Amino acid sequence: MSEDTLEFLVGEEKSLRELLLDSDVLPLLEGALRAGAGGARVVNEEGEELWSESDGGGRGELLARLPLYLEGEPVARLELFGSPEQRDRLVPLASLLVAALDTLLRNNLKRVLTTEIHTCVVNSSHEELLRINADLARSEARYRELAENLELRVKERSAELKRAQARMLQQEKMAAIGQLAAGVAHEINNPLGFITSNLHTLQKYTARCCAMLQFYRERLRPDPPLQTLFEEAELKWRELKLPQVLADVGDLMAESLAGAERVSRIVADLKGFSHVDEAGEVRVDLNQELERTLGVLSHLLAGRAEVVKELQPLPPVTCQGQLPGQIFLNLIQNALTHAGGAPRITLSSCFDGERIRIGIADNGPGVPAALRGQIFDPFFTTLPVGSGTGMGLAVVWEAVLRLKGTIAVADAPGGGADFIITIPAKKE
Repeated sequence: MSEDTLEFLVGEEKSLRELLLDSDVLPLLEGALRAGAGGARVVNEEGEELWSESDGGGRGELLARLPLYLEGEPVARLELFGSPEQRDRLVPLASLLVAALDTLLRNNLKRVLTTEIHTCVVNSSHEELLRINADLARSEARYRELAENLELRVKERSAELKRAQARMLQQEKMAAIGQLAAGVAHEINNPLGFITSNLHTLQKYTARCCAMLQFYRERLRPDPPLQTLFEEAELKWRELKLPQVLADVGDLMAESLAGAERVSRIVADLKGFSHVDEAGEVRVDLNQELERTLGVLSHLLAGRAEVVKELQPLPPVTCQGQLPGQIFLNLIQNALTHAGGAPRITLSSCFDGERIRIGIADNGPGVPAALRGQIFDPFFTTLPVGSGTGMGLAVVWEAVLRLKGTIAVADAPGGGADFIITIPAKKE
C-alpha cells in the first residue's frame, strides 16, 4: 500500500448458504404452501436440496423450475409442486418467489460486501495508526540524540502527523460514503423490486386483454348470431379473469408510480446532500440541509428512531455546500450509535439576529464531563476496538471550524447528549 493509496480487499466468493438464512427462505416457501402448492424447495446446481417445505400429503407434480442467479451465474433452482389443475395459478407464484429470493440475495450480498469493505477500512486505519506510533517512538530517540536540532525536528514530525491525520480523515469520509451508498442502494432496491414485479404482472394482464381482443376479432368475421357471440365472449371474459385484471391494474399502476416517485426523491435528496453540481461557496439553508440528511439516512431511521424537529426559520449561510451535510451526517449517526434500543433524536434550530444555533440531541447515556474535552480529538472513541475509528467527531470539528463556528456538547433535557453548533450569520 503506497503513502497516498488505500486498497480495498474484498473476501472470497460466498456460497448461497452463506448469503441466505433459513429465516429468509423458509417463510417464502411456507407462503407458497399456504397459496395452495403441494411442496416447494430450493436445490443447488448439483441437485442437492438446500431448503424444502411440503404439506405432508405428497408434493404432487413438478409445475415450475426456475433458476436463481448470483453475480450473473446460476447457483440454484426453485422448484414448485402441486396438482396440474393449479398450474396457471402456481407458475406465476413461482416467478414471484424467484423475484423475492433474488432481491434478498442481492441485498444480502451488498450487505456482506459493505461489511467487508468497512472492516478493511477500519483494519487499515488501525495498522496505519500503529505504524505512525512506531515512527514517533523512533523519532523520540532521535530527538534526544539531536537536541541541537530539536525545533527543526519537531516541525518535521508535526507535519507528518498532520498528513497522517488528513489521511485518516479521508479514510473516515470514504467509509461513511461506502455505508451511505449501500443504504441508498437498499432504499432504491425496495421500490424497484415491487415496480419490477408489478410490470411483470401488467405484462401478463396485457396478454390477457390482447387475447380477448383477438377473440372478438375472430368471432366477428363469420358474423355469428349476437346471442352466441355474447355467451362465448362472456365465457372467454371470465376464463381470462378480466374482472380481476381490471380491478387490479389501477392499483398496480398507482403503486409503481409511487415507487418511481420514491426513487426520484431518494436520488434528489442524495444529489442535494452531496452538492455534486456546485463548485466553490454557495448559499445554503441549514434547515434544508438537515432535512436532506434525514432523507439520505432514512434507511437507518425509518422504523427504528423517533425524530423530533424543532426548527425555526434561518438566514442562508455562505459556505462550501458539502460541509453542513458532513456535520449533520456524522452527528446523527453518532446519536444512533449511542442512543440505545429506542433512539430519539431531537433536531432544533434558531437565530438570535447574529448567530445561528443548531442542536442535535439524543436520549442516550450522555457524555461524561471528564470526556467532553477529548471527544473531538482524532482517534478518540469510547467504542470497543474495531467498532469505530474515532474520526467521526474529528470530521465534525474540522467542518465546523471551516464554517467559522463552534461546537460544544451539553446534557440534553431528560438525559442524553446535546451537540450544539453555533455559526455566525452575516447580516444582509
